[in-house]
Amino acid sequence: MVRLTVPRVLMAVLGALLLAYAFAVAPATLPGSRDDARSDRLARAEPNSVATAEAEAVAATESSPPPAEPSPSPPPGPQLFPPAGKAFIGVMTHKGPYDFAAVDAFAKAAKRQPQVMLFGAGWASDRFDRKLFDRISGRGMLPMLGWEPWDYGVDAAAREKGTPRRQIDKIRSNQARYQLSRITRGDFDGYLWSWAKGIKSLGYPVAVRFAHEMNGDWYPWCEMSNGNRPGDYVKAWRHVHDVFRAVGVSNVIWVWSPNANWSGQTTKLATLYPGDGYVDWVGVTGYYGTGAFAKYRSFDAIFNETIEEIRTFTKKPLVITETGASDSSGRKAEWIKQTFQMLPAHKDIIGLVWFEVDKERDWRIANSPAAATAFAKAVAAPRYDFTWSPDLLPRTELDD
Repeated sequence: MVRLTVPRVLMAVLGALLLAYAFAVAPATLPGSRDDARSDRLARAEPNSVATAEAEAVAATESSPPPAEPSPSPPPGPQLFPPAGKAFIGVMTHKGPYDFAAVDAFAKAAKRQPQVMLFGAGWASDRFDRKLFDRISGRGMLPMLGWEPWDYGVDAAAREKGTPRRQIDKIRSNQARYQLSRITRGDFDGYLWSWAKGIKSLGYPVAVRFAHEMNGDWYPWCEMSNGNRPGDYVKAWRHVHDVFRAVGVSNVIWVWSPNANWSGQTTKLATLYPGDGYVDWVGVTGYYGTGAFAKYRSFDAIFNETIEEIRTFTKKPLVITETGASDSSGRKAEWIKQTFQMLPAHKDIIGLVWFEVDKERDWRIANSPAAATAFAKAVAAPRYDFTWSPDLLPRTELDD
């Protein structure tokens, strides 16, 4: 048994006091206590979080590019002629831009202002005349020049004598001066240059239908007549085109225009095609009421075979460059109505030129109330409702 003494009691009391101090006082003040840790965290983290946010904001301002100003809207693309999904109506008259009476009569009968006017010029006697083009464009129509390397006086003289038609064809086509080889070798270059410079000076588009119906035998530029040989037509076309290019002409729409095939003996069109680099529009001429098409044949029956052949070698926009209907069988109005019902199915046809002339047959609509009514009703469709202006860009490629 432990004996209690005064020293031992004093030591026990002192030990108890020390133990109480260790548990009650020291934890609140010793380094590493909970309160010290919290205070230390506040002292280090809270001020630094503000500084960090400010620094990050400054860094973001300095490293980020300034806000971009809104970019202007791109300018609208060029307006095309004809617009997408549309087709123009053209007209050709006997006196052309020398007298617009027939054009006015046609427009009145059709209740539609044509957007294109075709007129002819022969190399033997016609010189460039700006007034003719300006008269047409001033009336809101694209001028289309039928440019013909021949002397049309020979044809006129034969008609006045009452010469039979096929005999006229032989007389007309036999003009040695205008053989294709002479065009290619440059015999007419001075004449070509004068027209090229004149057309360039116009400053607005002009369609040039050069040496049309070349697949026949009734013009001196046909390969089947006038001593011409296979391949001569393409060479002549390219030469004429190259002269215009050398002059710097950029406002010509080159229109290549054969006749609708009428027999299995017709020259293959691919051999007469100058190539897409030399042609902007392809065309076809065809009439109901004459020649091989004297009996009633619909638009498709007359044109489809030729169009299908053309589509084997080019996809250029297509124009019916001359057409008309005779009333000799009393079906002119019917043909017009049926034609305009068929046209919308031909998405590649961008225009049709009506031959408003009394020549061999009376093709005019202005002198036939029934034909005029049928034509006016047909072209009242929105497909033909637009205008031509000199600032429009000619459509030279088809939409996909």
